[in-house]
Parts: sequence; C-alpha cells; structure tokens
Amino acid sequence: MSSTGPEAIKAQKISATAVRERTGRDRAEWFALLDAWGAAGRGHREIARWLAGEHRVDSWSSQSITVAYEQARGLRAPGQQADGYYAASASRTVAVPVDRLFEAFTDELLRRRWLPEQLTARPTTADFSFRADFGDGTTRIAVGFVAKGATKAQVGLVHEKLVDAESAAEMKALWRVRLTALKDLLES
Repeated sequence: MSSTGPEAIKAQKISATAVRERTGRDRAEWFALLDAWGAAGRGHREIARWLAGEHRVDSWSSQSITVAYEQARGLRAPGQQADGYYAASASRTVAVPVDRLFEAFTDELLRRRWLPEQLTARPTTADFSFRADFGDGTTRIAVGFVAKGATKAQVGLVHEKLVDAESAAEMKALWRVRLTALKDLLES
C-alpha cells in the first residue's frame, strides 16, 4: 500500500499531545524548524529524511509530520500523495477465514459476483496481498488481508493514482458499497 496515503489521513487525526509524546515537539515547533530549514522548497522524501536523520524522528512520525507540514503550507491537499495523485481507502471485517477473503479477490469468477468493475491483477510477492489495475488501467488498487482469529478477517484497500479529490471521494464511496457486497456474499 501507499506509504503516504494512510499518513495523509492519519496526519489530520493525531493529537498534539501524541505528536509531542512521540517526538518531543509539537507541530508548531516542527513547522518552525522546517520553515527555517527551507522545507517548503523541498520534496516530501527529502523532508522526511531530514527529520529522521537530523532530528532522530522515527519513520512513522517523520512521515506524519511531513504530510501535516505539506498540508499546512498548501503544498499538498488532504488525501493527496507526494506524487500529486490522490488515494481512497476502505476496509471491512468479514466473518470468514482470511484465505476465503483473499480468494474473493484472486478468483475471477468469485470476484465478478461482488465486483462488476474490471480488474487486471498485477504480480505480488507478499502473502495475502493483492494488487491490480482498475478499469482502464490508469488507476490501481493495493489490498491487504489480516486474519482476526480463525473465522474472521479484515480487508484493507487503497485505490491509488486518482487525479483529484472528487475522484477519491467517488472511489471511497464505490469501495464502501463493493466491500459491503463482498461481506454480504461471503457471510450468506
């Protein structure tokens, strides 16, 4: 899954107290340091690396601070990734074993029962991971699966390479409907 998509969402939800506890500074202090360093004229990766290298901020926090900074300075809209595209995410817990939930994505005949949109599977090397081009191939999905005991599993999906916030909102709504249809199919 995208390294910045979930952080873009989480950056808006992390409390000031949590930022200070994790990093020793609050957002305002980090933003002042980043401004003094000239971060507004630098790329996402460079900013995150500087936080990690110069200030020993852990990877997750450096991503979170970087995304929050980019959003606060108008360098990135909420939901926008470092490459300029947008992403939409959705998840669902289903009362089936994880291998059955995974099969609902990888078995094309089963997948067509809950997802009429065209997917073209992409190679993957990770267990319980599925990647595919969506529709005409200009966007893609990355899907992960986690067992929640022997008879429950969670699917988490990120739809990437969306051109604007409106497209991201549309895909988020679509995936909520499709994952509900998947849950209904597998649990019936």
